[in-house]
Amino acid sequence: ENRKKKMFRLLRAVRPALMLRGPLAGLRFASSLPEQFDAAQAHLMTAEKAPDNATKLKIYALFKQSTVGQCNKPAPGMMNFVEKAKWTAWTALGTMSKENAMKEYIALVNEIVGSKQSAAAPAASQEQQRSSDATAAASSDIVLRTVQDGVLTITLNRPSKFNAFTVESYEKVIAALNEAQDRADVNVALLTGAGRYYSSGNDLSNFTNIPPEGPEKMADDACKLLERFVGTFIDFSKPLVAAVNGPAIGITVTTLGLCDIVYCSDSATFHTPFASLGQSPEGCASVLFPRIMGPSLASEVLYAGRKLSSAEAKSCGLVSDVFPEHDFAATALGRAKALAALPPQSLKYSKRLVRDPVRDLLHEANTKECVRLRERWLSDECMNAIAKFFQRK
Repeated sequence: ENRKKKMFRLLRAVRPALMLRGPLAGLRFASSLPEQFDAAQAHLMTAEKAPDNATKLKIYALFKQSTVGQCNKPAPGMMNFVEKAKWTAWTALGTMSKENAMKEYIALVNEIVGSKQSAAAPAASQEQQRSSDATAAASSDIVLRTVQDGVLTITLNRPSKFNAFTVESYEKVIAALNEAQDRADVNVALLTGAGRYYSSGNDLSNFTNIPPEGPEKMADDACKLLERFVGTFIDFSKPLVAAVNGPAIGITVTTLGLCDIVYCSDSATFHTPFASLGQSPEGCASVLFPRIMGPSLASEVLYAGRKLSSAEAKSCGLVSDVFPEHDFAATALGRAKALAALPPQSLKYSKRLVRDPVRDLLHEANTKECVRLRERWLSDECMNAIAKFFQRK
């Protein structure tokens, strides 16, 4: 009898370890829902990659609902975006029971961790996979640069995130344009995206990276970075070609007006949902879009967030030409190479004649847009809109 008791205690002691080795099926070793919930918390710590911010909010909300119940905290101040987003996620669960919240938490953890790792996989194999993943991560770059026949191609390279822009993305595109500006063997710069998207615009998780100094510091830094980024487009002295390979959103749409030539694939779309996110135009679109597409269509695009198809973008003058998706990259690069083969000084002087009359106007518009965006980023409208966006994901 004593032996049986000891064995039972031993099984209870090792049960969490057994559960950590496999997917949700492994949780069957736990005899009660609370034990499965406790095991899922430990299981989550074995995830090789951190979940995205939307998933983190869901995990937080389900954990609070499981342990506390319905949200009982007052709404945080709007300036505390992180706490506001967490509060909104928890509140959205309403009167969900603790039991159902635990079940959803366990299922979510299994989705994040369990389904990716088999209980039968040898430890050595898992270690090799982690090593392979680390090597791949080390060799990747979120912005790629290649030079061929006088063309420096800048490729936005976060296909798993639809080439969304982080702070690092902004800095690397600035650096790539400066390199193209300085290199004697480069006559043309070409911007494009990896994967299905050109770019989904700003990575809204940037808004959750609030420094210790507070949201005002975040807004100040973002304002300065954006003004410098757009300023680099304004002052780029060589021909700048955009090859929009797929959907483009936000900043990657507005800066097309600062490119000299824009090509797109027939699968491309163009969307500037500023108002729906409590924000306002940037990239000098406030002055360039009315000139390019006329004031009425520009207002629909910039105010109401009207999405343009590739055909509409060409019709209104935002895009020069549309090519089939299956050979778009080769066709656009071929056009850029043909441009780069022309006399380089002639190209630079021609661009200077076109850009100089409006250069000061563009810099003034850039500054005004960034100042307004700083105010928008700290506003209740923007904070609420972004919190709702994370809830929809």
